[in-house]
Amino acid sequence: MFGYCGYNSYGFDLMGMFIWVLLWVLIIGLVVRLVREHHWRHWLGIHHLTLKNSEALDILKERYAKGEIDKKEFEEKKVDIMKQ
Repeated sequence: MFGYCGYNSYGFDLMGMFIWVLLWVLIIGLVVRLVREHHWRHWLGIHHLTLKNSEALDILKERYAKGEIDKKEFEEKKVDIMKQ
């Protein structure tokens, strides 16, 4: 029947192979998730706050372009955003 080494009449253990495949799928999935999340930004030296500042500056530029704020207020807020 089955030997002690995990081999059966087919030459390999299907359950053992399934567990190894599942383990590798989980490891690769974890790596992909970490890369897709914000962790890759830290590896590249890009911080989350920098991205938020960029978005805030884009919104400020839109408000200035629409005429909601004047140039003085734009410059003041731009300086505040860049400090963060």
